[in-house]
Amino acid sequence: MAFYSIKDLEKISGIKAHTIRIWERRYNLIEPQRTSTNIRFYNDDDLKRILNVSILNQNGYKISKIAQMSEAQLRERVIDLCLDTRNTDVQIESLLVAMLEMDEGKFTHVLTNSIIKLGFESTVETILFPFLDRIGILWQAGTINPAQEHFISNLIRQKLIVAIDNEMQNFIPKADKNIVFFLPENELHEIGLLFYSLIARKEGFNVVYLGAAVPIEDLKEVVDVRHADALFTSFVAARKKEELETLMDEIAKSISGIPVFVMGLQIKEVQPAIPKHFKIVTSSQEFKKQLSSF
Repeated sequence: MAFYSIKDLEKISGIKAHTIRIWERRYNLIEPQRTSTNIRFYNDDDLKRILNVSILNQNGYKISKIAQMSEAQLRERVIDLCLDTRNTDVQIESLLVAMLEMDEGKFTHVLTNSIIKLGFESTVETILFPFLDRIGILWQAGTINPAQEHFISNLIRQKLIVAIDNEMQNFIPKADKNIVFFLPENELHEIGLLFYSLIARKEGFNVVYLGAAVPIEDLKEVVDVRHADALFTSFVAARKKEELETLMDEIAKSISGIPVFVMGLQIKEVQPAIPKHFKIVTSSQEFKKQLSSF
């Protein structure tokens, strides 16, 4: 069982530590344990309860009413809210709970319900990507452990691979162009890369999928052998601005002026200078437009 400080609860739930303390004293919502040196700490059950309380509170339930609910009633109300796919915050919080519990069934239920109502692409962009951004920040801060992050990332990866396999059953190229999808060295998060390779295939482009941690010298060889017309990459791992700019410059110098589509949390957070032939991708709709004029 993991243990959390009140600051960890704040980071994961979005509820201020001061507010959590008030709820503890006034409503006895959770009860912290203490170390031998009198330091307060919380367990997984406390965190899951705070997440569920946060979902209800954000959706109009008064904290005094929530405090009167049993655990079963609390879960039931949250499940009801999860059925409303318009409320993406609830979906994301529910996926967080599934990750903490390492509950594949709960994760699949939330995701499948969303896919049925919103479609696969919309679910990935409005729910899964914000969810992954959030757990990426929590992981970097040391608030969640690697096993939890790997568990949920691999479940999402499996869903994307199945979607790609289904797409390839009836794949008919619409354009005689090859796009190489890769992640540079020290980049291991493939989910965005897999998703956009699926979009490229749906648009009729030939995809050369290299995956994670590709050395730049090897990339150049693949570009030459496959006569690549474009590259696609993503930056998620934390880097300083100068380091990210240097890496992009190295990629640009290794290829002969072909377009490089680029996305990822670090592009948004760090806002590096972008080389001439690089094109920032922010959504599948934008990527489709970029491909149509490519």
